[in-house]
Order: sequence, then C-alpha cells, then structure tokens
Amino acid sequence: MTVSDTGLDRIDVMKPWLGEEEAQALAEVIASGWVAQGPKVREFEEAFASGQHAGFAVATSSCTSALHLALVVAGVEAGDDVVVPSFSFIATANAATYVGARPVFADVDLHTGCVTAPTIKAALTPATRAVIAVDQGGVPVDFESIRALCDPLGIVVVEDAACAIGSTYRGQPVGANAELAAWSFHPRKVLTTGEGGMLTTARQDLGERARRLREHAMSVSAAERHASLLAPSEQYLETGFNYRMTDLQAAVGIIQLRRLETVVRRRRELAARYARAFAGVEGLRLVGDPEYGTTNFQSCWLEVGPAFPLGRENLMKHLASDGISARRGIMAAHRQPAYADADSGTAELGVTEWLTDHTLILPLYHELTQQDQDRVIDSVLHAAGQS
Repeated sequence: MTVSDTGLDRIDVMKPWLGEEEAQALAEVIASGWVAQGPKVREFEEAFASGQHAGFAVATSSCTSALHLALVVAGVEAGDDVVVPSFSFIATANAATYVGARPVFADVDLHTGCVTAPTIKAALTPATRAVIAVDQGGVPVDFESIRALCDPLGIVVVEDAACAIGSTYRGQPVGANAELAAWSFHPRKVLTTGEGGMLTTARQDLGERARRLREHAMSVSAAERHASLLAPSEQYLETGFNYRMTDLQAAVGIIQLRRLETVVRRRRELAARYARAFAGVEGLRLVGDPEYGTTNFQSCWLEVGPAFPLGRENLMKHLASDGISARRGIMAAHRQPAYADADSGTAELGVTEWLTDHTLILPLYHELTQQDQDRVIDSVLHAAGQS
C-alpha cells in the first residue's frame, strides 16, 4: 500500500533530525579541502568518548565494522564460540562469523528484549570466548550481572550499543563500564552521520590497535602523512581493514552530539504519551525503562498479545490504511536463511520467537508532531474498538 492509496499524509517510523547546522558543518569541511578521515574524525572521537565516559573512541564506517574490530582486538578467532542474542539485527551474529567464530544464540528477557545472565548461561559452551550483549532498541542490558557471570570464566563481553546512545545504566551513560562497546550512526538511530559507527574501549592497547586496524593496519595514518611535507614511509603491521569514517560524517556527528540531550528528552516525552494512551488497552504492552536504567526509545516497540482484537500483521495493515508506517519488531536471526541451517547452539529461543512475531515498532522521531502522534494513537485505539 502506498501513500497515494490512503489519501493521507504519510507518517514514517523514523526521520533523522538534520538541519542548517549540519549543512554548515559540511560546507566548512568541504572548504577545508580535507574530507577523508582527519581532524574532524579525531574531534568527534574525543567528544564521543567524553560524553560516554569511555577511555578511547575509534570512529568506523559502521557499527558492524566496529563489532568486527572489537572481536578481532579481543582475540576471538576460528574455533571459538561467541554467544549472541538471536533477537537482534543480523549484524550481531555476522560479526562473529567474520572472525571465523561460531555465533551461538541466546534467548532474551520478555520485557526488555535484552539478553540476561541466565539466558547467556544457558547458551555457554566450553568454546565460548566472547559474548555480545545488545542494548536492544535502546533498552540498556543489565551489564553488571553479565560481567559477573563472564569475567570469572575469562569470557570477553562486548556491548553492542548500536541503538543506545543517550540511554543510561545505573546512573551512567550506557557503555561507560564496557571493555569494548560498538555504536551505530545509521539514519534510524538517535544520532546519525548518514552511515558510520564507533568503537569505545577502556583499554588503551585495544584502542590503539583498533585505530590501526581500521586503516589497513598502517604504522602511520593517512592524516599524519598528509600533514608532513616529506611523508614518512609506512609499514603494514598485520592484516587490516578499510573501516574509516570521513571528516564529512564526523562533522555531522559533532553537531548531532550537541543535540543529544534534547533529542532523547523529546523521544521520552513522545513515548510517555504512547504509554499513557495504551495503558488501559487489553493485549498491548509498550516497551519501557528497566529498573536499572533508562531507554532512549530508539525503537518504540509495542507488544500485541492474544487479547488484542487484531494480530500484529493485521494491526500493521490497519495502520497502513491510515497512512501510518509501522515496522515489524526485531528479527530472530536464527530464522534467517544465513543461519537457519547452521549449528548455532541448543538454547531454547521461545521468548525471541514470541517477541519477533508479536511486536511492531511505532512512529517516533524528534519532529513528530502532536497531531501526527494523535493520528497514530487514534488508529491503534480504533483497532482496539475504543474509538
């Protein structure tokens, strides 16, 4: 169904908040003549590390490349197992595959959509070298309990914070206590650089190696060579990757970081309006804050239970008929063709399958007007027989 079929203005699931400040920042980079990875990338890294209370930040081409680098610097290799949630975008499992490891799927908590210490424990194998714990949809994972399980076993915990910029965990920014964390700046995320990602780490040695690896493992960076009249010769210290961010992207990211508090506050206000509107509707449950933290509502997902008059698929069709674009909830990676026939562990994944089949993502973005949000609310209530 298209917008022209409905005769209504379309309401999207997500729109990035970009404006004149970002345009001016891009113009300044273009005028400088240096648009590849350079001073703006370093400025963005330093600002991001400061904001997330992280020791080191390494800008990358995507969150997927940041996850890959995290596993490489953590020493994960062929023959190792990496426990990951199936209830996550496919990149989480792919990162383990990139290093030759086996992704082993764990189930998630029904209310948060995140892995927990018990669900991870059920998926551990003698070959487990690492765990990727995802802050799903911006909901913070209970990181301390997972570290308490994994640290004594010598298992590295990588936090996949792709969706979680602006979320908090026990009073601190998400990722503040992670040895390694990966972030996404895709347009559907709260902070965007168009494409791009970030790796943060508390360890200088890991940060320095990741910085080299993202640039072909060169001993001298391209920016350093450019700054020298007589460029020093470089060596390639190991097999590296081309995972660089550009100064164009970083310039946008710097402006976006300044807006972060405002953006998260607005998203939480919009989510609170949805929560109040649907609180008394039987069969509906909106994702919310866990007891140990706050979510940025990067994805405002709604569980559609058996008591609701329509199933998830029919509710999405109903919304579409009103010009409203919703999306199915997070995928179950173990059902995807890339992994459906693979050996990926024996943990039960019943909660993952329930949430994948019974959740949808509602429109929520900074410039969503009250009028448009009321259209979404009214459409859902009409489907419930309440308007």
